[in-house]
Parts: sequence; structure tokens; C-alpha cells
Amino acid sequence: MTHTLARVLAACCLALASLAAGPAHAVAAEPVVLPLTDAVAALPFAGESRDGYTRDAFRHWNSGADPTDGCNTRGEVLIAEAVTAPVVGARCALTGGSWFSYYDDTTVTDASGLDIDHMVPLAEAWDSGASAWSPARREAYANDLGQDTSLIAVTARSNRSKADQDPAQWLPPAQGAVCRYISEWTATKLRWNLTADQSEVDRLTELADGCGDTTVAYTPAV
Repeated sequence: MTHTLARVLAACCLALASLAAGPAHAVAAEPVVLPLTDAVAALPFAGESRDGYTRDAFRHWNSGADPTDGCNTRGEVLIAEAVTAPVVGARCALTGGSWFSYYDDTTVTDASGLDIDHMVPLAEAWDSGASAWSPARREAYANDLGQDTSLIAVTARSNRSKADQDPAQWLPPAQGAVCRYISEWTATKLRWNLTADQSEVDRLTELADGCGDTTVAYTPAV
């Protein structure tokens, strides 16, 4: 067993042990950094089923990391990811500011033109293991502010083009965005111990081979 794979297995065991012990929250554990090819190889493998899925199974957006700031999770992501900081008004109304949507290499200057994308869509998370989670863990996933790459501010058109597709079905259209995207996708799946099916693994493996020294950084959610 390689050293890097041993680290991943140890982190996954820690996450599972904490889940069994009680309600799960997105609490930081020991960070893990892997080469992209090793990270893809470490993804748990399983078939997928969407039986019973409903978006309402994932409560979002909740009051975010700071319940006293007047912003829900969406607002907190927009503030955190702004290239130029917006003015934050009453009830988290955002004026001014600018954002960069890396999916389609687009700068946005109106927060209403942005969606907050779940890097691994809620439906895909359900297919990949979240169907067995508690409502509290699904809420933690849907509002995950504990890892910067879990929730991404992007143009509404790119988010809606992606919908609930995995990398075997959709990739960001911007030239040069693919390696970052599959790194962040893989990081999210490893963070939450979500599985990948055969077509997803095959596509990620193919793409990772062309991504040079790209790494995957994640902290298991426990």
C-alpha cells in the first residue's frame, strides 16, 4: 500500500467513525494533499441510484457560518469569493463588487447574475452515498463553508448548463479550467466520502493524466 493511499484510507476511517458516533457537522480534520492521479484512484467506487431523490432532502440555504451577520450561505459565499468586495447592506443586500466565474472565464458585476454551484451537485451526491445520510449531514453538505471548493460562485448560465451532471457528461467550457475543475470535484467527493461510478472514474482518470502536477487538497468532513 502506498503512503498516500494509506493517508486517504486513514482519513476516511476517521470520517466514518465520527459519523457513527453522532450527528455530523463540517468540522475540520487533518488536511490531505494528493497528486490528482492518486486522488482519483482513491475515490470509493460504486454504482449510482437516484431512487427517492428530492432536492428538498438537502436543506439550503441556511444561516451560514455566522448566524448574526444577516447573510445566508449564498450571501457568505458571494462575499468570500468577490474579486472586488461588494457593499453589504441590510438583509445582506449586495451592491457593487465583482466576481470571476472560472467555469466560463467571465467577470460578473451584479450578484444577481451569479448562482452558487454545489461542486458535486445535490442529485449526484444523493446518487453517490448521501441518500443514506441523516438530514443534518445533508444540510451540512448543502451549506459546506468548511472547504472553499465545495461551493462556487459562477454565472447562472454555466451552472444551469452543468445541472446535475458529472465530469463524464459535462466540463467547464473555459480553456484551461478543466484541471482545476476535476481537482475540486475529486476533493469534494473525497471530503464527503462520496463514491464514483465507472464512467465517472474512467473520465476523471483520462483527464487527470493530462493535468501534470495538479494536486487535490481536502479536509474530511466529520
